[in-house]
Amino acid sequence: MGRRIASQVHQQVSRLLRANYIQKEPVWFQAVLDHPPLTLPPKAPPPRTPYDQRPTKKLSKYTTRPQPIFYLEDYLRRRFFTDHPFETFRPATLIETDRIQDPNFITGEAWTRLRQWGRNPAPEDAIRFALNLYQYHNVTLNEAYSRAVAQFRTLRSEHHVASRIAVLEAEQLGSTFGPSHIEESFVRQKQSLATWDRKEELDEGSLAAQKRWKAIVNRNHGAGQWSEGKDYARLWQQGIKPNYMPALVRSVAPTTTKIDKHDPMGLKNSI
Repeated sequence: MGRRIASQVHQQVSRLLRANYIQKEPVWFQAVLDHPPLTLPPKAPPPRTPYDQRPTKKLSKYTTRPQPIFYLEDYLRRRFFTDHPFETFRPATLIETDRIQDPNFITGEAWTRLRQWGRNPAPEDAIRFALNLYQYHNVTLNEAYSRAVAQFRTLRSEHHVASRIAVLEAEQLGSTFGPSHIEESFVRQKQSLATWDRKEELDEGSLAAQKRWKAIVNRNHGAGQWSEGKDYARLWQQGIKPNYMPALVRSVAPTTTKIDKHDPMGLKNSI
C-alpha cells in the first residue's frame, strides 16, 4: 500500500475493504468513522460557526490562508466606546477575590431587558445585552445596539438622580463628606507645585554658595574718584608717606626675653 496522509488512512482502508483486499476491518476503523479527522485546508476548510465571523462575508471554498477571526463583541465594544468615550475613565475595581464570580443565570430568550442584570449596569453588560438580542430575539445588529444603548443610558440617568437625591438627604440629616477625587487631585497638584518652588530656592542657595569665594567685580566701582594724582602730590608735600600694607595686617611689638646662662632651656620656670 502506498504512503498516505494520516487524515486519509481510513479512506484507503475503506476502499481496500470494498475490494476484499482486507478481510477484517481494523479495531480503530469504526471509531475513526464516528469521529473523522479534519480534512486538509486546500480540499475543504474546516467549518466555521456564524458566531465568530461576519454575517455577510462568504468564505472562499478553496484557500490556503487562515480566515480572520471576528467576534461580534469586538464590533459592539468598539462602537460603544466610540459613542461613550468617558466610560473608559470610570473607575473599576481590580481586586481579585477568592472565587470567580458566577455568571448571571438570566440569559438567552429570558433576557429581554437590561434591568434584569442590575440597576447600575456596566458597559460590558450593555454589550452582552445587545449581542443577546441579536442572537436570541431575531433583531438586527443595529436595532439590538440601539435598544441596549437606550436602556443603558436610562438606567445610568436613574442611578445618577437617585445618588444625588441620597446625598442631599444625607446632608440635610447632618452627614459630612470628605473631599471628592477631583478635589484630592487639585490638592496633590498644589503640593507638587510647592515642591517645585522649594527646589528653585535650594538651587538659588546652592548657586550663591558656589559664588561665595569668587570675585564679584562692580563695574561702577571707583567711578568719578580719580584725582589725576593731585591727592598723592598733596600728601607728599606735607611729608606723609603712603602706607601700602593691608588693613588687617598690624605691627606687633617685638618681645625680648632674658636667657639665663645656667638654664638656657627654661626648665626652672617649667617645674
